[in-house]
Amino acid sequence: MNTFLEKELDKRLPFAWYLLGSMIVIIFSFMGQIPMLFFLSEDSATTMDPKNPMSIFAHLDPNLTLFLLLFSFFIAFLGFLFVLTKIHKQSFVSVTTSRKAIDFKRFFFAFSFWAIASILFVGIDYYFSPQNYEVTFQLKPFLIMFGISVVLIPFQSGLEEYLFRGYLMQGFAKLTRNRWLPLILTSVIFGMLHVFNPEIEKLGMGLLFYYIGTGFFFGIMTLMDEGIELALGFHIANNLITALLVTADWTAFQTYSILNDIAEPTLLPELVLSLFILYPISLFILSKKYGWTNWKYKLTARIDESKAEL
Repeated sequence: MNTFLEKELDKRLPFAWYLLGSMIVIIFSFMGQIPMLFFLSEDSATTMDPKNPMSIFAHLDPNLTLFLLLFSFFIAFLGFLFVLTKIHKQSFVSVTTSRKAIDFKRFFFAFSFWAIASILFVGIDYYFSPQNYEVTFQLKPFLIMFGISVVLIPFQSGLEEYLFRGYLMQGFAKLTRNRWLPLILTSVIFGMLHVFNPEIEKLGMGLLFYYIGTGFFFGIMTLMDEGIELALGFHIANNLITALLVTADWTAFQTYSILNDIAEPTLLPELVLSLFILYPISLFILSKKYGWTNWKYKLTARIDESKAEL
């Protein structure tokens, strides 16, 4: 059986083409940001807070801002599809899973699992610490935001998963001929791309450990399960439920969510809870459900080129 990193290994282009492909996706992302220029006021640049680049959109309705931000990811996703199909001549399935077809049951299980868990966490925290939240629910703006989020957040989260855990994970495997280095490289790059998020300004550079750790979480999930279906479900659920349920004045997404978190955030408890409790428990549950075995081999072994499709 072909593993996710070994599938179609002999058909993959040299790694330089993966760098070119990544640049093309970035160019498409910039193209997707062009509509933002039409909504900037003449004094936007002078009134922007240098510590929070997102403040340049402060004069816009949050739903319009959310749409403009997510639209750039939609265009970037189209760029990714162009790179995948026209340059690499690969199928969408090939960067999704080692299975013959995408396992949507895996995706929906992961999505439901993390969505329910996220709602429970927020609900429990709201019950015990209601003073940390403001109820900001407004039906009409929320419904508009719901539509924008349901349609476009899957492209935003999906692009990140396909680009890092699918495309680049396989590209680095072609280059390094092992499993552990692609896991490390994609996780670190994924984390570092969040360095300009407003959350970093609020909580400090230590928050990068959370983003990098999340990259490892999704990467381990991908390698152990031989596909990105589970990581895709987790990632979309996390971003979608966060946008709909709770936001804060210092987060990247400013939405008409049900709740506004007004508590002063603390970094260390969040890191410990996510990286050392929730993520390991989630991996344990998934390992039992899907019968993951041979962890050392799947996470650290060299690529077995004899398993590559000819």
